[in-house]
Amino acid sequence: MDNKTNFYFEVTYSLYVDGEDGKAELIEKTSNDRPYTFISGLGFALDYFENQLLQLEQDSSFNFTIPVDEAYGKYLPEHVLTLGKDIFMRDGKFDTTVIYPGAVLPMMNEDGNRLQGIVTEVRQDAVVMDFNHPLSGKALTFKGKIIAKRPATEQEIQKLLNYTQCGCCGGHCESDCHGECKDGDGCHGGCKCHDNK
Repeated sequence: MDNKTNFYFEVTYSLYVDGEDGKAELIEKTSNDRPYTFISGLGFALDYFENQLLQLEQDSSFNFTIPVDEAYGKYLPEHVLTLGKDIFMRDGKFDTTVIYPGAVLPMMNEDGNRLQGIVTEVRQDAVVMDFNHPLSGKALTFKGKIIAKRPATEQEIQKLLNYTQCGCCGGHCESDCHGECKDGDGCHGGCKCHDNK
């Protein structure tokens, strides 16, 4: 994204998606004492999320919905893979304390790209993993308030860029993707990475 100025943001929000019954389901909420923080123009927040906030001033409230194609895209069945159990062996053993349905595992493909997958099933000879983003196929509705917005300093930008090299993004999230995230940290906020912790 081309921004002449990189802005430092602190925002509080509630994130909703449509539940199976068609009603809005709250899936994440940040607070004043634990806001979502990010710097614009560095590619750490979803473009749509960032563009909406760039149009607003500090103390402004917001309420917008990011369409599926502007969020995490459609759910693709071909991103669900059945992998041989041998891939997950360590010292000849299969570790059931790490690999179980619901576990989020960092993986790497043949090209060396890092991926995250959710274990959906452990079979006798295989592990089924879903590499779709947990929020793929969903429109995201954000309702919240900008509690801080100002030009970011060079020091803040450099600190964040250095931080990403050890696995985090947006000041909160990336690590396998969110190794530094704790529950309730506000890690979706348009963050490109999410591990459904």
